[in-house]
Amino acid sequence: MEFAHTSVLLEETIDQLNIRPDGIYVDGTLGGGGHSCEILKHLTEGGMLIGIDQDEAAIRAASERLAVFGGKAAIYRRNYCEIQEVLAEAGVGKVNGIVLDLGVSSYQLDEAERGFSYREDAPLDMRMDRRQELTARDIVNQYEEGALYRVIRNYGEDRFAKNIAKHIVQARQKKPIETTDELTEIIKAAIPARVRATGGHPSKRTFQAIRIELNRELDVLEQSVDRMIEALAPGGRLCIITFHSLEDRIVKVKFRENENPCTCPPDFPVCVCGKKSRGHVVTRKPILPAEEELENNPRAQSAKLRVFEKIEEI
Repeated sequence: MEFAHTSVLLEETIDQLNIRPDGIYVDGTLGGGGHSCEILKHLTEGGMLIGIDQDEAAIRAASERLAVFGGKAAIYRRNYCEIQEVLAEAGVGKVNGIVLDLGVSSYQLDEAERGFSYREDAPLDMRMDRRQELTARDIVNQYEEGALYRVIRNYGEDRFAKNIAKHIVQARQKKPIETTDELTEIIKAAIPARVRATGGHPSKRTFQAIRIELNRELDVLEQSVDRMIEALAPGGRLCIITFHSLEDRIVKVKFRENENPCTCPPDFPVCVCGKKSRGHVVTRKPILPAEEELENNPRAQSAKLRVFEKIEEI
């Protein structure tokens, strides 16, 4: 299956990057290369694009798509949290812009065998990096009931998390839970019929929660924002596209902390902690997809773009 993915908020992201023709840019979630391709179109011979992704299929597809740009693109199969190591390996110091598109790709959702979708029957996998040994099957069958409850409550924000965890544990006592369909049927049984009739697909929140837990998505994001701002040259911008409130909250808070890191009590007349601002938040409110994009790409529905700009360090 071809690695297909429609890049969300593409024009808005490119516009917010303020691309310099001779600049160095990083696409931390390379995917099919949509954002990278547009960035490369703006670069001259002195410019460079560094693409990072942990998905082998994404690396393969993007490498083929970006080959036409020759030596201006360098691609690494890593997690974006390893940006400092990637830049060192590429022989690069500071960069002029970084993009993160945190959505699960259309390819990952549509390729049934990856196990990301509750709409297709497949083995419970959900690994973004298939070199990883732990799978969704392991979480569903090995986590204790209390741990399952916390994952579904915290990462899925499902009000029926306790009952879903209970039903999963009861079902796996009879036989291991192997497939997405098996898990979906268990989740349906744990949610009242009146809620199933009006509340969207019953598995959506639980599948999201297991995927986030398996791939450590929120931990990685929280660890990475500071590192990425550190990697920016003065005037460089970090553009992050999120797709649910948990991600957006992390980005919003981390951007605010980097803009105003002072930990002095509010009633202090002057700052004594010595912590200096690393830049400013460009987007006081997130940039949302336009109506036309929402009509053409329903998966853009929950997308939000936030932007941070680095300042000269004193």
